[in-house]
Amino acid sequence: MVDIDALLADALAQIDAAADLATLEEVRIATVGRSAPLPLALRDVGTLPPEERGEAGKNLNIARQQLEVRLAEREAELESAALADKLANDRIDVTLPGRAMPHGGLHVLTQTRREIEQIFLDMGYAIAEGPEVETEFNNFTALNIPEDHPAKADSDTLWVSDGVLLRTHTSPVQVRAMQSQEPPVAIICPGRVYRRDTQDATHSPIFHQVEGLLIDEGVTLAHLKGTLDHLTKRLFGADREIRLRSGFFPFTEPSIEVDVSWGDGWMEILGAGMVDPNVLEHVGYDSEKYTGFAFGVGIERVAMLRHGIPDIRMLYDNDVRFLAQFPA
Repeated sequence: MVDIDALLADALAQIDAAADLATLEEVRIATVGRSAPLPLALRDVGTLPPEERGEAGKNLNIARQQLEVRLAEREAELESAALADKLANDRIDVTLPGRAMPHGGLHVLTQTRREIEQIFLDMGYAIAEGPEVETEFNNFTALNIPEDHPAKADSDTLWVSDGVLLRTHTSPVQVRAMQSQEPPVAIICPGRVYRRDTQDATHSPIFHQVEGLLIDEGVTLAHLKGTLDHLTKRLFGADREIRLRSGFFPFTEPSIEVDVSWGDGWMEILGAGMVDPNVLEHVGYDSEKYTGFAFGVGIERVAMLRHGIPDIRMLYDNDVRFLAQFPA
């Protein structure tokens, strides 16, 4: 039979010497595990003479209980010490300011579009939207564009199927609006448009426009000029002037091209004109009673002029170093 007192003293010394929880687990296996001397001695009690079995079994069980109690106490001590060490070394000073988290912002094109929208919302216009896949009637025919117009060629327009295309401007939204309501109509139509262009510094097959429409009784070219003068001053500065030049668009008569004063010269920014009576007839408006004007401006062009961006492709490269220069 083993010396129980010596076995107990040695095991307790090992428990007290354990410096961390991993070492304590090794001591637990060595002292009370299945192959440890104490459990083995308990299994051997049955081999003792009958008169010795009771006393030996009792003493061995008492020793095992003492070891288990001390193991639990030492485990609690080491856990408490580990927590105290963690709190001392990894503590967080809650009085320090938090880390600044980087956040995104609106793309410069979105900023420009929203600014243009707000200018017209301030003047009482509504914002109208429509599908990017359009019918030939809404995109061309209702806008007085003849069947043989070059804009309908496959080299200019992205056709989806017979009579269906990716809209080449947002003017179809104006057609849809006029078809759905009686005058007066005062809307702007921002959105993405598509043309079969080769991408270079000033052209892109996908770009953005804001087109505007005002239909009512007594609308004149003077109203159009005043509106565009207000728009350019809000976008480019109160010192800007505009000039109107004769132009041609199938859906306006007369048609004008608008320049804004720029340095010592002039810069073309948009096209406009009085709505052609044929367009009014296509949507069922009385062209003898109502008149109106329409205009269209490229959002990319406005953004490039305002910020001195030399290449339209920079707007689509998604280079964060470039985009970060235009905080909202």
